[in-house]
Amino acid sequence: MSENIDKGEGLAIAHNDCDAFFASCEQARNPRLKNRPLVTGKERGIIACASYEAKALGIKRGVGLYEAKRICPELIILPSDYETYSIYSKRLFAILRDFTPSVEEFSIDEAFCDLTGLRRLYRSSYKNIALEIKSRVKKELDITVSVGLSLSKTLAKICSRYRKPDGFMAVPGKNIHTFLKEIPLEMVCGFGPNTVALLQKHGINNVFDYIQRPVSFAQKMLGKIGIELWKELRGESVYRVSIEPKEKYLSISKTKTFTPPSCDKEFVKAQLMRNLESAFIKLRRHRLSAKNLGIYLRSSDFYGSGSEAGLNRHSSSTLDFTEICSGLFERLFDKNISYRATGVTLSGIVTEGIDRRDLFDDPVKIEHIEDLSKAVDRINEIHGKYAVHLASSDAVIAKGERTHREEVNPRSCLPQRKSELLKGETFRKRLGIPLLKLN
Repeated sequence: MSENIDKGEGLAIAHNDCDAFFASCEQARNPRLKNRPLVTGKERGIIACASYEAKALGIKRGVGLYEAKRICPELIILPSDYETYSIYSKRLFAILRDFTPSVEEFSIDEAFCDLTGLRRLYRSSYKNIALEIKSRVKKELDITVSVGLSLSKTLAKICSRYRKPDGFMAVPGKNIHTFLKEIPLEMVCGFGPNTVALLQKHGINNVFDYIQRPVSFAQKMLGKIGIELWKELRGESVYRVSIEPKEKYLSISKTKTFTPPSCDKEFVKAQLMRNLESAFIKLRRHRLSAKNLGIYLRSSDFYGSGSEAGLNRHSSSTLDFTEICSGLFERLFDKNISYRATGVTLSGIVTEGIDRRDLFDDPVKIEHIEDLSKAVDRINEIHGKYAVHLASSDAVIAKGERTHREEVNPRSCLPQRKSELLKGETFRKRLGIPLLKLN
């Protein structure tokens, strides 16, 4: 196995993972919320993120708000303010890039940093560099981050999870074998429930057991991914830190949870069509085209149903898929069920322009639909998202939300950044700064 990372052998990879990120952003923005049980997700009816004070009471992500309130009557429930979370996220990554240009944004609240070779620049050990990153995030953003440091991305991610929240763990090569004896298989990113069950059937009870087996065993059990993780867990870096922005998409998904649940067919369909519009807006923004569409409906008791279909060619035009989406919806919708969420997934994605039409396609019609989609994008860019939208999604505003407003005050489900505007701001256009509560 690789030797000590501070002896210059091997890489020094740090994984930075914010603690209860959404809730922490709310507490940083409003100090009155610190040390209090808090959750976000009011607009969805279920918990999107729980503070560690709430987690200590047994309140977890995905729990319904009614159940959470039963557990803790004093629970603070806030709508998710994704705009503010995105601002904090960008600042987090900017801090990381002040230390090293090799930063891979893994999600909105976590990133890998390659610190290899920075000891001379900072005249400090890799451990102290990682701790300085952690300290600066706390000082500038007032949120805590758990940091793991080791020889590979997989090991670093395990380390960051090991002492959450606000933890730090560094594992040099010489200590890998003792450290991994304490790590259950579930903690490895890439080992799902089925993989864990398979390995346990072969006498693998922890991560150390796995890396003690020969590489041929890893290949036989899990194939290529098994070999890669076997090497990563032994301190050999296979997955390098990538600083390139994500350009390749295998699929694009858009979902919408609404509260209260509804059995109003027109309203549920409108939510689904709005998902479709959002997915295609993103598809065109990245200059991509899709061939297949999948939809799903989730009921109020959290059961879901889905279906999919596709075109005989690729397209980036929403209108090419509206009829398909409507047909799939008619097949799935049950008037006796109350639904709480809808979603669409675009797949078969290729770079825009790869378009295999068959003999019976109407090229003039196809080009007109493409031009129409681009014109809608230009109008919405000027006047705000959904200024021009599908008539079938209009019930979200014209009927559905009005009906729901009789039951739920929508202003109570708006995040502060959308309800308290600065001078000159509009509901659609705001400055990229969070609003802080200073008293």
